[in-house]
Amino acid sequence: MALQLVDFGIDRIVAYGHQNITAKHRTTFEITREETVSPRGDCIIGVRADKSASTLNSKVRELLKNDSSYVFILLKCGDVYDLAVARGSLRLILESTKSLVVRRSEYIDGRTLAIRSNKAAYHIKRELVHRLRSGCRLEVFLIVAILDRR
Repeated sequence: MALQLVDFGIDRIVAYGHQNITAKHRTTFEITREETVSPRGDCIIGVRADKSASTLNSKVRELLKNDSSYVFILLKCGDVYDLAVARGSLRLILESTKSLVVRRSEYIDGRTLAIRSNKAAYHIKRELVHRLRSGCRLEVFLIVAILDRR
């Protein structure tokens, strides 16, 4: 049985690290448009984002709202990369104007970008987290693909 690519979309988010990023949360990671993060915000990996759940491009938003979609989230800080893989859902709302959240669980609210992720903030490469704590520019590439088993 082979996987067939049915459709895909790509979007890019630019955010920045912050000295208070700890990336210790075990069930989510979040990127926010807020200017800063407190040490208690242990799921936040990027601030000053140029996009939120509601402002992703329309193709990506459409594809995310499909139970057959896979979401590949490439995190890049300088020459350090990490990759998370999650799922979309017909139940996604994508209405937040302030942030987007990737979850290991299937919980959905207006900030949820993807569910059933293989990673949370805690699982992100520590070298990448170290760079984020130094304030590096974080590029997030979203590749949303509809795959069909044939």
